[in-house]
Amino acid sequence: MTQDSLVITDAPDDNRYEAKLDGALAGVVEYQLDGDVIMLTHTGVPPEFEGKGIASQLARYALDDARSRGLDVLPRCPYIAGWIARHHDYLDLVPAASRSRYKLPASS
Repeated sequence: MTQDSLVITDAPDDNRYEAKLDGALAGVVEYQLDGDVIMLTHTGVPPEFEGKGIASQLARYALDDARSRGLDVLPRCPYIAGWIARHHDYLDLVPAASRSRYKLPASS
């Protein structure tokens, strides 16, 4: 994904999605992949990059990637869980039986 000079990629050797702005690491979403389930465990954006929408773009990229790969999502990261709660079109990625654990609605 590219928007202006922001580039987001999957870095599977590091178990994370990375956002780079002008070549500098501007944010990450860390994950654990187990078969057809991806657990999104942490979202981080350094202070100098906050307020630019990078975390939101990382969340969308990670969830779009999970959808394209047919993965179930477990949003252990509070930021990702909150993002899904605000974007119900991604709710279907979280197994219905797991939604209450992440304070997500049962359906959209």
